[in-house]
Amino acid sequence: MINSTWCGLEKAAVLLLCLGETATAAIFAELDETDVRALTRIMMTIDHIPADVANDVMTAFQSEQKKNPGMFIKSHEFVRNAITGSGNKQADLLLNEIMSGIDARPLETIATMQPRMVASLLANEHPQTIALILSTQRSDHTSKVLKFLPDDITSDVMYRIAKIDKVSPEVITQIEEALRREIGGVSNKEQQEVGGVDKVVEILGRMEKGSDRMVVDNIEIADPELAETIRKKMFTFSDLSAIDGRAMQMILREINNDTLTMALKTATDELKQMIFSNISNRAAEMIQEDLEAMGPVRLSDVEAMQQSIVKVAMKLEEEGQIVIPGRGAGDELV
Repeated sequence: MINSTWCGLEKAAVLLLCLGETATAAIFAELDETDVRALTRIMMTIDHIPADVANDVMTAFQSEQKKNPGMFIKSHEFVRNAITGSGNKQADLLLNEIMSGIDARPLETIATMQPRMVASLLANEHPQTIALILSTQRSDHTSKVLKFLPDDITSDVMYRIAKIDKVSPEVITQIEEALRREIGGVSNKEQQEVGGVDKVVEILGRMEKGSDRMVVDNIEIADPELAETIRKKMFTFSDLSAIDGRAMQMILREINNDTLTMALKTATDELKQMIFSNISNRAAEMIQEDLEAMGPVRLSDVEAMQQSIVKVAMKLEEEGQIVIPGRGAGDELV
């Protein structure tokens, strides 16, 4: 419910609700994301517009509103349709941020703060608290925040993010209460999926080259199995199809034919062709013949051979001998 004394942004939000989804979508298309966030945050708190307020902000409705008790709006659905219809290329990202941040103002505010300021705000918090907070943020933002934290804390935080599955409302409430003292807000009411290995892999992919491996190496000290899981998700055997011929040749020099043959058992035709084009015709023919003659094998054996080749690729990249596209920030080809 809104108050008839409201003005400014509040009345702008009421006007958009009165105009309808199509008109609002067109208006959103002309606004920047900051204005959209500010307006939709207000719109989503409104479930009824009194007639006198509607009259103030939309004179065209004056005669109808005098005999109309008001308008009831499905505000969540309205905002969703309006943003989706705005044509904004980042509509989905913006919508998710707004929908997930309605009741999480402190966490939403952190998403808009400078990374250095966030790091300073969290510097004295326990690593588990830092992990919980950063796991709710966009991966690119989190990677920038981690850059301003000490290396040992960064690795500890990433380890804890990887271990997070779902966070209970009580824990979110505690986090929000702590953040409220600094930036204000209210707690989420529903359980959230915020962390996990996939989140860590996404964050690592946005960190500066070399930093990602340092973090995983430190995680390995505490949990070798988790570190291996993260490595497998960071770069897979199928990703080899994206590297250039020179890099592929350097990798293949380190691999014997038996290992390569087993690894290719489940490989895509694209990757097979990529590999065959970077070895001699005779070697390619022999491997193809061996593959055709090969009977059923354990998938775990195939994956083990594939992972051994991936490790060779990652080692060569770490030594600066090859470049693997898409591996971390700052790895653009020039």
